[in-house]
Amino acid sequence: MNFTVDRVDFGTLNGAPVELIRLGNGTVEAAILTYGASIHAMRVPDRDGHIGDVALGHATLAEYVEQPQFMGSTVGRVANRIAGGRFLLDGSEYHVPVNNGPNSLHGGDCGFDKANWSILATDCADEASVTLGHLSPDGDQGYPGTLNVTARYALDAANTLHVDYRAVADAVTVVALSNHVYWNLAGESSGRSALDHVLTIPADAYLPTDASAIPTGEVRAVAGSAFDFRTPMPIAARVRDAREDQLRIGRGYDHNWIVARDVADHLRLMAHVVDPASGRVMEVHSNQPGLQFYSGNFLDGTSVGKEGQMYRMGDAIVLEPQQFPDTVNRPDFGSVRLEPGQVYRNRIAWRFGVEAA
Repeated sequence: MNFTVDRVDFGTLNGAPVELIRLGNGTVEAAILTYGASIHAMRVPDRDGHIGDVALGHATLAEYVEQPQFMGSTVGRVANRIAGGRFLLDGSEYHVPVNNGPNSLHGGDCGFDKANWSILATDCADEASVTLGHLSPDGDQGYPGTLNVTARYALDAANTLHVDYRAVADAVTVVALSNHVYWNLAGESSGRSALDHVLTIPADAYLPTDASAIPTGEVRAVAGSAFDFRTPMPIAARVRDAREDQLRIGRGYDHNWIVARDVADHLRLMAHVVDPASGRVMEVHSNQPGLQFYSGNFLDGTSVGKEGQMYRMGDAIVLEPQQFPDTVNRPDFGSVRLEPGQVYRNRIAWRFGVEAA
């Protein structure tokens, strides 16, 4: 297997170079940006061998900066929403930026998605990889403790892209990272809707939310509802079902499925996606307990893709392995607490293949 790693210039941010790193294995290619430690592109074959880019993104750095929508970004310190932008930790109340209605989303106004990460290492011996690093100082976006974060992206011989997030802190803090890549297996510039994808999520329950997308605390069974993806189901089949109050709240799917109740020491299946038109298949694996499935409800045509395609509602889906939203305020959901000396870890793998017509 001929693994390759190539680094090219992608612009300048605050006087520092932003780089694009291409990871190849001779069949597929992933493109990673230092800006936001983001997945910029993922080029994989369809059932006829035609290569297509299945990850949404922008052609220029300026568009990423001026139209922030977490395109392929690493999100943190805490992915998803924190109710009211506040939480208690060891008796002290912390306030983080409110940037999504009344809540904090994906780390705040200047979260990890807007940082220009450093390249720490590259390798192309047994797989093509790049390790990126970011130092978040004490008080960054209101969070306590200095946090040292790494993201190692690796493309292997089995056409699987891995990311291994790790973080250590010098004081007690909270951390829950994830990746917010937008997928369209038909191709980001194909003009086909990702709502035609057939989705499977191996979860018996999900977390309903209030009108501001914060979980209510209820754990609701998926059986008999539009949230039941335990068997393969076209997303379009029920995403517009106005009888479901939860779909009306989110203008589609934007909820967390309970795949497990704890962080594992191994990868487990989180989702299986098929695009019937192209035959492309993607499996998502992670060690995390929750999966946020977002059906691209707020893509409104104002963002333009790498090939000049206007991104509209439903043009992509997001599948974020993570700990449950607002866990900082809900001890019944678990814990996102990180002690000094502990190592936080979120491992995600996206495995690509094809199915016959």
